[in-house]
Amino acid sequence: MKIPIYQIDAFTQKLFGGNPAAICHLPHWLEDETLLNIAIENNLAETGYFVKRDDVYEIRWFMPYAEIDLCGHATLASAFVIFNYIETTLTEITFSSKSGILKAKKEDNGSITLDFPSRPPKAIDIPEEVFSAFQSKPLKAFAGRDLIITMGSEEEILTEDPKLELLKGLPYLCTIITSEGTTSDFVSRVFDANPEIPLEDPVTGSAHSALVPFWAEKLGKKKLKARQLSQRGGEIDCKLEGNRAFLSGYSVPYLIGEITI
Repeated sequence: MKIPIYQIDAFTQKLFGGNPAAICHLPHWLEDETLLNIAIENNLAETGYFVKRDDVYEIRWFMPYAEIDLCGHATLASAFVIFNYIETTLTEITFSSKSGILKAKKEDNGSITLDFPSRPPKAIDIPEEVFSAFQSKPLKAFAGRDLIITMGSEEEILTEDPKLELLKGLPYLCTIITSEGTTSDFVSRVFDANPEIPLEDPVTGSAHSALVPFWAEKLGKKKLKARQLSQRGGEIDCKLEGNRAFLSGYSVPYLIGEITI
């Protein structure tokens, strides 16, 4: 069986920036074990799969160790693939996912806007592990799917060098550190302590489902510019409308190929 595969750098306008995602266009759904094995073989933060049903694209996302419920950069990359290689006359895509209906709109400036659920986090006590893992002083903690830790400045976010192994065992997919920005409305970095070797995610769209409502309320504005301060870096234009978070960004193609299984 031959499966088209695309590797796309998402949330960036330059090659080798943003967050790379492998995208597979499937004729039908394969066994979950096969989907996971492909993700393991790709060895990227995310492999996205989609299957078209009538006018809707069903979409799923796999990390190298598990399926997740929502992924921003692999959805942006999937939309880029559909708009540019599969249905080039489309201007809007409807995705069906484990997080409900998601939409992607092609903008006139070449960016793509994702329509995602807004997931406001709730305030919690700062877990003890956080004080040991981070050098900078954590100010407050908030939680949903991910753990969000606020810090005092963009400089603290940029220079932080956490001991990620100390975050293993916390009941969250990722740990996010964030602050108000000097070069944008807010900045963040996102860490995943769950893999055998913990890692930093370059640009995390799904994290902004929580960060956008959080910072929109804190800053008193609905339109926000976000920067993720990883080594590769990424930029997201954000907007909050009701219970939806709109995330806009660019993508750059790196690889087009074929999987044989």
